[in-house]
Amino acid sequence: MTENPSSRERYRAQVRADIKRHAWEQIAAAGVPALSLNAIAKQVGMSGPALYRYFASRDELITALIRDAYRSLADTVHAARDGGLPALVPAICGWARSDPQRYFLIYGTPVPGYHAPGDTTAISAEVMAVLIDACAAEAGDEPPTPFDTHLETHREWAGGHPAPAAVLHRALSFWTRLHGVLSLELAGQFAGMGFDPDLLISEELAALRGR
Repeated sequence: MTENPSSRERYRAQVRADIKRHAWEQIAAAGVPALSLNAIAKQVGMSGPALYRYFASRDELITALIRDAYRSLADTVHAARDGGLPALVPAICGWARSDPQRYFLIYGTPVPGYHAPGDTTAISAEVMAVLIDACAAEAGDEPPTPFDTHLETHREWAGGHPAPAAVLHRALSFWTRLHGVLSLELAGQFAGMGFDPDLLISEELAALRGR
């Protein structure tokens, strides 16, 4: 009996998902640079050439993982957006801590020789747009800074969001402070210091909101 197109598509999606699952396991064990399509092919029970029908190259597989990671984060911030910054902070932290390897794939050290396609930046800008909206809801009257003027002509990172430069500045400050603490925490740099990173994040957020 011949498979109908929908059955073939479901099978293809299932195999791709299985390949990505094994890729994450490899990344967790040895990092992205060690990712091997031939090793994954053996794990899923197919030949190397057969696997290339699902992902034409290592870079295509990495791109799929990056898109999935950004999409997951975007869904997380969209779900928390109605609660503003107080809800977004624990949501982002929870997302990062639940899978540090996924976090570091998009916010860690760039993969040598790999260049992400432009649409991954678009998903990142979608995440930033939620943060900008949350910061706009809390914005007060603030005197402009030289960096605000700079941001007026460099909005690409924000996906062209029309918010005032002062709001963009606040959102960017929030983003860098939060990820600064998270990156150090997930890399184990706070080990042995005996303090709660969540309290540090709360202090950083409080300082920013009082800016």
